[in-house]
Amino acid sequence: MGDRGGAGVSRRRRTGSRPSIQGGSGPAAAEEEVRDVGAGGDAPVRDTDKDGDVDVGSGHWDLRCHRLQDSLFSSDSGFSNYRGILNWCVVMLILSNARLFLENLIKYGILVEPIQVVSLFLKDPYSWPALCLVIVANIFAVAAFQVEKRLAVGALTEQAGLLLHGVNLATILCFPAAVAFLLESITPVGSVLALMVYTILFLKLFSYRDVNLWCRERRAGAKAKAALAGKKANGGAAQRTVSYPDNLTYRDLYYFLFAPTLCYELNFPRSPRIRKRFLLRRLLEMLFLTQLQVGLIQQWMVPAIQNSMKPFKDMDYSRIVERLLKLAVPNHLIWLIFFYWLFHSCLNAVGELMQFGDREFYRDWWNSESITYFWRNWNIPVHKWCLRHFYKPMLRRGSSRWAARTGVFLASAFFHEYLVSIPLRMFRLWAFTGMMAQIPLAWIVGRFFRGNYGNAAVWLSLIIGQPVVVLMYVHDYYVLNYEAPTAGA
Repeated sequence: MGDRGGAGVSRRRRTGSRPSIQGGSGPAAAEEEVRDVGAGGDAPVRDTDKDGDVDVGSGHWDLRCHRLQDSLFSSDSGFSNYRGILNWCVVMLILSNARLFLENLIKYGILVEPIQVVSLFLKDPYSWPALCLVIVANIFAVAAFQVEKRLAVGALTEQAGLLLHGVNLATILCFPAAVAFLLESITPVGSVLALMVYTILFLKLFSYRDVNLWCRERRAGAKAKAALAGKKANGGAAQRTVSYPDNLTYRDLYYFLFAPTLCYELNFPRSPRIRKRFLLRRLLEMLFLTQLQVGLIQQWMVPAIQNSMKPFKDMDYSRIVERLLKLAVPNHLIWLIFFYWLFHSCLNAVGELMQFGDREFYRDWWNSESITYFWRNWNIPVHKWCLRHFYKPMLRRGSSRWAARTGVFLASAFFHEYLVSIPLRMFRLWAFTGMMAQIPLAWIVGRFFRGNYGNAAVWLSLIIGQPVVVLMYVHDYYVLNYEAPTAGA
């Protein structure tokens, strides 16, 4: 393969004399001697000037200009530098979306109204039910802390502690759900935010209980040996290491509750200082991307969803597919922006403020060649929690890997449905079905697709799957809240 592919290969030198054109020998034959030095080994190396052009004064004749080589697009060529084609795809993507954006502006005008966003969170400016729910969440955190304090000193048995933690965790999920479902003054968006806070609190306190239980078991098993090993391992930094039960303080608890992680540790990795420039960049990103997402939703998503209602009502399948494809582009773009906003900007800003050292909030999920790789790498905090507190405990109890993996997807499907159905006050199980459908989809992609084809299948499931679920919920919500009252009247 030639050098133009960018890959360096060993040089092969072949020397041979040929008879001159006139049949003579000597100097004329020596001039026609071909020294094939290069990657392909079949063409003479030509001197080039500073611009990479062949220096025409370096020889008398070009006796050979061909060599054995494949076309660059052939798989056997080994060529892999397609940066220009990638740039072309980006330019075409920008131009095509710019056309759609201009078409949207011409058809609908400017629909962006930042003030209108406030109404999504509040119905009454003097009533803040979602914020009140978030404040009340402190009661459950303090309850878990008090149970752990009593377990540490032996005032409670492990069975009693397990019962109290179970009641506390169940209440964390049921109490906000009941308030969001029954209280008319809370909006769907406010309910989603409040339920997300309680879901995060549930996962954190579950981990808090597990880790403290493991510490008690280790302390009961080998207290003296663990203390000696800790001094040897930590060396000069041993005086800064927290051990059980010294970790049971409100300072430690609330650091964990605000830290960008779901898994509790007695000693989190800490960064040495707060980088002010890094923090400022993340805050500016948060501000800009928040406004961008609001603008795209109001200007692009809302009209696309509204125009999809009539095809759904008439069951016009060709129009439904057409509207679904129109919705797929803005929905996927907003999802990508949301991913960067949450997992890079927000979590890094919180981590920087709290000097939290572990910033692996995501891995290279965009290179996923299977569905399972995507779910393991796009949301690392949740993945770590599931692996540590759900998947591995099931394996230790004798469950198979398939059963443990199915259990993880069941739990994830439950929380997805929990965060959608309760705020909308309707139970359609579209989110639950979508998550459980990942199990057979993962098998199909893993069985029939490899490499780039698997990566394309993952991207296709993300681009098409999400709009389907969005349209299902919007259609059912529209029918339930707008058409039903009209029909009743």
